[in-house]
Amino acid sequence: MNRSKDLDIVDDNLLLIFIGYNPSPVSEEMGHHYANKSNRFWKLLYQSGITERLYQPEEDSSLLSLGFGFTNIVARPTPAAADITKEEYTVGRKILREKLDKYKPKVAFFVGKGVYLQYSGKKSAQWGKQPESVIKGVIDFVGPSSSGLVRMKIADIVEIYRDVGQYIK
Repeated sequence: MNRSKDLDIVDDNLLLIFIGYNPSPVSEEMGHHYANKSNRFWKLLYQSGITERLYQPEEDSSLLSLGFGFTNIVARPTPAAADITKEEYTVGRKILREKLDKYKPKVAFFVGKGVYLQYSGKKSAQWGKQPESVIKGVIDFVGPSSSGLVRMKIADIVEIYRDVGQYIK
């Protein structure tokens, strides 16, 4: 396992790697992914059946045993994705592509459409599996952000997250 200062939890042969915008200040302080109490990530994983139980942020590295890893397109923590600069996305896109090419997870799950659009350089994307992958052999899957700021119904988000199951089982 690789656990670096940028909070990455990655390894070879992952089934699924979750890719966020960047760490929140709370996640940076705690040293764990999706640690802000208003973030619904862990509940979404459980409610969608991706995990069999409700995990806590401090258990993020234990999900490696399930074949799940974590990274972000930008390593610098900010209060909001809107605080990420164009330059940070440009550098982050290159680094993320290198990571995905190196580790070759089965599925790259983008937690937020904007993350995927920044990564892929595309102008639009649908929810779920993308028709073309950026890295050969890695399925690109787009789900809504788990942030409490997202105004979609939880049931709709859960349904989109549930769809990734067909690619990792």
